[in-house]
Amino acid sequence: MGQFTSYIIGYSSSRVVAGKHSASTPGAITGRCRYNTDLSQYTYPSPLDGYKNLEPIPDTKNADKSYVNPQTGILSDAYQRFVDPISNHGPLPGFDIHIYFNPDDQEQTKFAQELWERIRREFPELRIYRLWYEPCGPHATGMFEVNLFTPAQFGAFVGWLVINRGPLSALVHPNTNDELRDHIQRYMWMGPEIPLNMTVFKLRGDA
Repeated sequence: MGQFTSYIIGYSSSRVVAGKHSASTPGAITGRCRYNTDLSQYTYPSPLDGYKNLEPIPDTKNADKSYVNPQTGILSDAYQRFVDPISNHGPLPGFDIHIYFNPDDQEQTKFAQELWERIRREFPELRIYRLWYEPCGPHATGMFEVNLFTPAQFGAFVGWLVINRGPLSALVHPNTNDELRDHIQRYMWMGPEIPLNMTVFKLRGDA
């Protein structure tokens, strides 16, 4: 199954970017639990699976120095459905977005409340939940959640949120058949990372 490690809850001086995790300098430790968070447990198929034994890719460049790609006349299925194993069938959304704020900071709280209302008005087709002013599940601070069900929703909302999230951080993670991996390897952060309480997730392989 891989190496078992202790996940430190409430660490500081760590960064998470597009699924890369490091926490070399533990900060205030509020608890420890044994979870298999060693990313070496995972295997990764070649990105070229299904694209081997084809004609060599051209080295020709466009006037702007970008490469001329081989055209097939067919768009990737990823424009219409999330890649497996991401959920494509409700009620489970393909992606959850958790938007965080410090409930002890009046300016952040006011901004979060206004952002929550703006999302409900501009994106009424999205599923959005209440504002939490106290810890909820793995989320150790104020937060609200938005669900995305299609690649079109993901493309529209994530791009919008990059510009409109203001001082708040946002966690973007898929929903697959491996909830722990979705939160430690298959995820992205906008803004500074907010530590998660991983004790809510079961050890991989536990019944």
